Amino acid sequence: MTFTPSIPVHLRSIMKTQLLISTLLLSVGSASAASLTVFAAASLTDAFAEIGKAFDAKTGNTTTFQFAGSQALRTQLDNGARADVYASANNAQFDPLVKSGLVTGGQPFLSNRLAVIAPKNNAKVQTLADLSKPGVKLVIADKAVPVGDYTRRMISAIDKSGAYGKDFSGLFLKNVVSEEPNVRQVALKVQLGEADAAVVYSSDVTPALRPSVRVITLPTRFNQSASYPIGTLKGSASPEAAQAFVKFVLSGEGQAILKKWGFLKPQQVK
Repeated sequence: MTFTPSIPVHLRSIMKTQLLISTLLLSVGSASAASLTVFAAASLTDAFAEIGKAFDAKTGNTTTFQFAGSQALRTQLDNGARADVYASANNAQFDPLVKSGLVTGGQPFLSNRLAVIAPKNNAKVQTLADLSKPGVKLVIADKAVPVGDYTRRMISAIDKSGAYGKDFSGLFLKNVVSEEPNVRQVALKVQLGEADAAVVYSSDVTPALRPSVRVITLPTRFNQSASYPIGTLKGSASPEAAQAFVKFVLSGEGQAILKKWGFLKPQQVK
């Protein structure tokens, strides 16, 4: 015969209360967790992947990312794509969405600079002047892509200086063999040895890319400061969580991650 001890009534009441509290806490935690979709410029791939993990660990949210050229992301949003946060590599692809009411507000959260890179095992380009020499194969981003626009501003500044002749930009553009839809595709062409040189962001010279490329000196007077804005989508299904993500990006922890991946503070120029 098995003896089953009886549980006093007052203890059973306490146990039921504790079970109810646990159930309520679990349901509250589940209800407060959100699934976020962040549209972000391709140059943010590594940094935002790390930021997303840190943010989700703190909040219990699940954040997924769509990385592409800012112009491609803007087109998707204009055509009805659903997202909660949009981070662009320039204001030209961001401000129209604010004006149309798709994006609520927005503010700069980092800045970036350009870098000229060449394959480490290819000595064809050693200086900035070499970019205009006949036979050099260059890869840049399409002019609609933020880094493509910054690249064209760079060569225009070189033209105005006269430092490398009167038609540096014309000779430079004549050497372009491919115009890519985002900056990561530009960097990949160099990594694969399909170009003698390319123009990317300094943040794109990541630990994964660094062993296979050389960085060509680009004088500060020719470089361009890229300002990145971020904002939430008006149609976000989780506006509070979207705002929390933006705040995390702007926080000390978020900014430290961005710095780790080679980005600068908003509007900071070095």
